Amino acid sequence: MAATSKLAIEVGPTDTALLAETIGQNLARTVAAHADREALVAVHQDIRWTYDEFARRVRQLAKAMVAAGLEAGDRVGLWSPNYAEWTLVQFATAEFGAILVNINPSYRTHELAYALNQSGCRWLIAAPSFRTSDYRAMVAEVGADCPQLEHTVFFWDDDWNELVAGSDAVTDADFDALVAALDPDDPINIQYTSGTTGFPKGATLTHRGILNNARFVTMLQNFTHEDRLCIPVPFYHCFGMVMGNLGCTSTGATMVIPGDAFDPVAVLTAVERERCTALYGVPTMFIAELGLENFDDFDLSSLRTGVMAGSLCPVDTMKACVDRMHMRDVTICYGMTETSPVSTQTLIGDTLEHQTETVGRAHPHVEIRIADPVSGDTLARGIPGEFCTRGYSVMRGYWNEPEKTAASIDADGWMHTGDIGVMADDGYVNIVGRIKDMVIRGGENIYPREVEEFLAGHPEVADVQVIGVPDEKYGEELMACIIATPGASPDVESIRAFCEGRIAHFKIPRYVRLVDEFPMTVTGKVRKVEMREHAVADLGLTTT
Repeated sequence: MAATSKLAIEVGPTDTALLAETIGQNLARTVAAHADREALVAVHQDIRWTYDEFARRVRQLAKAMVAAGLEAGDRVGLWSPNYAEWTLVQFATAEFGAILVNINPSYRTHELAYALNQSGCRWLIAAPSFRTSDYRAMVAEVGADCPQLEHTVFFWDDDWNELVAGSDAVTDADFDALVAALDPDDPINIQYTSGTTGFPKGATLTHRGILNNARFVTMLQNFTHEDRLCIPVPFYHCFGMVMGNLGCTSTGATMVIPGDAFDPVAVLTAVERERCTALYGVPTMFIAELGLENFDDFDLSSLRTGVMAGSLCPVDTMKACVDRMHMRDVTICYGMTETSPVSTQTLIGDTLEHQTETVGRAHPHVEIRIADPVSGDTLARGIPGEFCTRGYSVMRGYWNEPEKTAASIDADGWMHTGDIGVMADDGYVNIVGRIKDMVIRGGENIYPREVEEFLAGHPEVADVQVIGVPDEKYGEELMACIIATPGASPDVESIRAFCEGRIAHFKIPRYVRLVDEFPMTVTGKVRKVEMREHAVADLGLTTT
């Protein structure tokens, strides 16, 4: 792509004004307009709520939480896969101003304790268990190490049933006064992103940020209250709770939850049964759905649009989504948790090239630019540089980490993403790489430093470097290159055993390689690019 003299900076359209209201106020407006329409369908739970019923349940839960002593600004952790109850907690905490702390369902004790302590959670609401995860046991194990955690409520227990039944201890008038005191710029959500320092950072998001971002994502898909969105992506990510749940409630559309976790059969069954008009997912999800042997048995004719995000979509997959899944208006989104999350999106009617070779153009009310990573100067179009964004959607900062916040958001308000992008003459952006060595495995962002610091605690590991290597199924897999302690020879099995139950499954290395030393630059930095090249050759892998 040839460079031009035109600078790589764009401002998204501003013809639609930003909403200046809280999530609770926005939900109330939607309920007033669409009370009898379906707000939520949880297929796997056989739950179906209208907007009126959904809002009533949200208010009951919120009042009960206030009656139990929670206040605006308190942090409430939520640790669960996708259930209708997840959305109740999401909207109930926003209703009275508690800050929801999303906890990845794959987390184990090490990560759970860190998130609870770093955010200072007073409460934790969790599912009792999920697959091999015994959440009750893990909470019991870390409880003594989390002094600020006062109370844990598990879905469907007596405590939970009491909460959702509501409380008369707080009058409607007193509760409404609490709600009226909230501000759209109040922090409302903390989402942990894997950090290069070895620990996740808590991106702190506001009512204004996530509500408007959700609204614009669905607006660019031409959503109305007639739409029904199938949401198989996890709620603990912005993709699920913001682009999905809030995207629906901001337009009066219906949230359709196909299952507690992704399953391609459950997704297509939900689309057919509920006549969904839109579907979300990362490319690997769509590939799995299209790859089902009985794919043609599903009636997907109701589909019209949706979002694909997480990584660029292969051309054949995009064509199949349009031709075989009827998603003629599918859009591509790009962003990061720190930006609520979307900064760019393709538009309905864009060419196949735009849909498969770019991540779209600037979102409404969002500025984007491509900057020189060293000088910070805005580059010319066609030249690769760091993708930066500025506007209402940029986070308040990393929770209780001002230095890390300052390292990511500069004095002029630009969020530095760490991604390398190129802006074309037409304003569309292509993300071509990463400044740092983040690994993307099946849509999960993994920063090797975090895994390295964890593995350093293994008694047979003297030093370790973690790299990403190509993988046909997940895009990338982790390899741990280990310098062993004298006389030791840790292998894949022992490393995996050390990790099991303590860090998320997707962070556990698939490969282990014992080395005597790491390739270094003259300034003493590890040459991970060279390590990756050797690993690819040794394993006989194919790069993409």
